[in-house]
Amino acid sequence: MKSPARRPYGAQGAPYGRPSRSRARQAPYLFLVPAIVLFLLFFALPIGYAVWLSFRKVQVSGLGLGAGAREEVWAGLENYAGALSDSELLHGALRVLVYGCVVVPVMLGLALLFALMLDAERVRLAHFTRLAIFLPYAVPGVVAALLWGFLYLPSVSPFSFVLDALGLPQPDLLDGGPLYGALSNIAVWGGTGFNMIVIYTALRAVPAEVYEAAKLDGATPLQIALRIKIPMVAPSLVLTFFFSIIATLQVFSEPTTLKPLTNSVSTTWSPLMKVYQDAFGNGDIHAAAAQATLIAVATLVLSFGFLRTANRRTKQEAGR
Repeated sequence: MKSPARRPYGAQGAPYGRPSRSRARQAPYLFLVPAIVLFLLFFALPIGYAVWLSFRKVQVSGLGLGAGAREEVWAGLENYAGALSDSELLHGALRVLVYGCVVVPVMLGLALLFALMLDAERVRLAHFTRLAIFLPYAVPGVVAALLWGFLYLPSVSPFSFVLDALGLPQPDLLDGGPLYGALSNIAVWGGTGFNMIVIYTALRAVPAEVYEAAKLDGATPLQIALRIKIPMVAPSLVLTFFFSIIATLQVFSEPTTLKPLTNSVSTTWSPLMKVYQDAFGNGDIHAAAAQATLIAVATLVLSFGFLRTANRRTKQEAGR
């Protein structure tokens, strides 16, 4: 009898046509190569370059004219010291703090309320309502700021004509204290839908048996919402609060878009606007890099501190 034909083997001892174990283990990592390359080129490398620029400065010799009159030298922590002592940057941080105290609670409160209402047993036009609440999130921030800016202007706003016809006073929403409400309204209008979808998805993942058991125990819909639904979606609330903090600290498009419409918004109204003004208005890219680095570090510290506090409270509640 003839012995069965043996399949030829490759260099690593695996039959041809079948990948070896080592290659099979490496295959998933090969799919990550494009993402890693893009991350390094468009995220890690720009961040590293900005940090490197923050430790440099331009030294001017004489009148600054001629070749070699301007030289980039090592500055150490000089740019960071100047950023921490910059009154405009600190005032911008305080304005963003007030802005965040208005935006975050209102936006997350409305998102939670809408999610609970859509998760009720009897909801009419649920699909249309979800789309209507989420649709403003799809509008770009600059477009939304322009739309609301023209609605705020007394000379072109239809609300001003209605108030004038009724003999009522016309408030200037782009001046003084109302400016915070006007900017907050744009952020709330655009961000509530996204947060609502996140919370609503978490509510839909709760098993129906939990609600049925609560009904058998005599719980009312309000009690179910307060004692079951909200605690069950606490991780989603933490996540949306985390995203809201980051978005608040990085506010830029709304005040920048409204700036041509009012004198109450300066070129350094927010920290990112101060960075933009120093980099492209004043031409001091090294100071702007130091300020951007400080903003990134502050965002990281606040976000990490909040997540650590939330995780600690979650572990404490789970251990009870």
